[in-house]
Amino acid sequence: MRKPLMTAVSAGILVGALVLAGCSAGESQDHQGHDGGSTASSVGAMSDSPMDHPMDGGPAPAGIKAASAPKFPVGSQVMLTADHMAGMYGARATIVGAFDTCAYSVNFTPTTGGQPVKDHKWVVQQEIKNAGDRRLADGTEVTLEADHMTGMKGAKATIASSTDQTVYMVDYEADGMTMTNHKWVVESEIQPMP
Repeated sequence: MRKPLMTAVSAGILVGALVLAGCSAGESQDHQGHDGGSTASSVGAMSDSPMDHPMDGGPAPAGIKAASAPKFPVGSQVMLTADHMAGMYGARATIVGAFDTCAYSVNFTPTTGGQPVKDHKWVVQQEIKNAGDRRLADGTEVTLEADHMTGMKGAKATIASSTDQTVYMVDYEADGMTMTNHKWVVESEIQPMP
């Protein structure tokens, strides 16, 4: 009885150490990641660990409008060409929401400190404090209400670029983990399943 218990405890410690090591690997945020990859689909771009983000992104923000005729309707099986996070590029995904709004790539310093995050893709209009309903110009300084990753909510940010493509929320699996309600990918970052 004692040996199986010791084996289970040892295995638990080993798994915990591996999870912690995985979370800290690639944690530098001075990159093109999390929802920040460059718009070019560079598979080798550094990106945040999925552990920096909740496994369930939660519901769409209040006030966001469902797309009336999206290219990829809810329930569509698609392939992602975004490289926001490790394992995302080429992943199979299910569309769980399609919305008409402006999406922004932003530069910000987390409220928790640390390195600035560059080119974080994407934050939508409804996740920016007092954004109104007009598209914000590049260079506009804003306060984020999005909570996609630690230190994002309440952070001061600068709009790096924007798009008015249809914005999608997706469920997908990457590196053995299932991400649900992942926010966000835009239409150009999605392809039909081959």
